[in-house]
Amino acid sequence: MKLTTKLMLKKYQNHIIIGVVAVVLLAGAVWLARPSATPENNVGAADSGGALSADARSYDFGVISMAAGRVKHTFSVRNTGTDPLTVKKLYTSCMCTTASMLKDGQTYGPFGMPMHGPIPEINQTLAPGQTVPIEVTFDPAAHGPAGVGRISRVVYLENNAGTPFEFKFSATVTP
Repeated sequence: MKLTTKLMLKKYQNHIIIGVVAVVLLAGAVWLARPSATPENNVGAADSGGALSADARSYDFGVISMAAGRVKHTFSVRNTGTDPLTVKKLYTSCMCTTASMLKDGQTYGPFGMPMHGPIPEINQTLAPGQTVPIEVTFDPAAHGPAGVGRISRVVYLENNAGTPFEFKFSATVTP
């Protein structure tokens, strides 16, 4: 029996090596696609005179229908600090959601969920007192029939004033 196992291992040795290399490459790609966790992106609030606030940090769409299609909501974000603040990245918690930022007539985004495409850095500075809209789009049909019921999603805005600023929304999805 030992001879059979050795022969099988030798026969499938190339397949095993290719499989291990594929798993390592996939793990590396997932690691590279994750949201930034570098110290420069997670500076404590004491290191910056910028601070973010929003008109509201959560929104409930209520009951929405898959058949009716995408729904949108705009959050207003303001730098309430005394120093400029840099918006580094904008991303979402699920592939069914995208978010965009409008600043000085230019749209940044739409950006989605990390690992479902690249999330490039925006690196846009908000002056003290400056307000920008963040438009969030939710596609209730993205998950198909499994997406019916109560949902909640999060939108993250990475910045140099500390922990990512979060917006949350919810809805009850019907067919």
